[in-house]
Amino acid sequence: MKTRYAIMLCAAMLLVAAAVTVPTYVFADQPADSTKKAVTDSWITAKTKIALFADGRVKGRQVNVETKKGDVILRGKVDSAEAKSAAEEIAKGIEGAKSVKNELQVVAPEAREAVEAKDDDITKRVKQDIAKAKRLKGADIDVKTNAGVVSLAGEVKDIMTSAEASWTAWKVPGVKSVKNDLTVKKS
Repeated sequence: MKTRYAIMLCAAMLLVAAAVTVPTYVFADQPADSTKKAVTDSWITAKTKIALFADGRVKGRQVNVETKKGDVILRGKVDSAEAKSAAEEIAKGIEGAKSVKNELQVVAPEAREAVEAKDDDITKRVKQDIAKAKRLKGADIDVKTNAGVVSLAGEVKDIMTSAEASWTAWKVPGVKSVKNDLTVKKS
């Protein structure tokens, strides 16, 4: 109980700090006394994390939240399918969230330690193989593994580099699937 109280207190302090730092803009088509607060990705992320911690259906510490241009990505391992759908529902209810991509994996608590250790090994191996590949040298690729599912994010120079990154990750033993969220640089 004390831990939950401490987490809620920290989350509330984070929310207040975020509210103080969010910039305010005056738009030209509005009267000078009317202002609108910009909703930033960090603001959406903070509000989502706080909402997840406050909801009893989800263990908030199990869910990693990332926001890019208003699109919320949920990653991590939860105990049940109910917790997974509850987390998505919570994130969709956050003001400013344009969409929610739910990449949460359902992993039983007793299997979690083995899965997390294996995920760390897979991530390490994928990063090593990407560093060795000629075409992928110097590419800005972030690798995350969740219950054997490898997620690739970042920016690459062309579609062939993106495809090679997927194939390189796919060849690593233990990989169940690859989610390629790489973007191609505009020329």
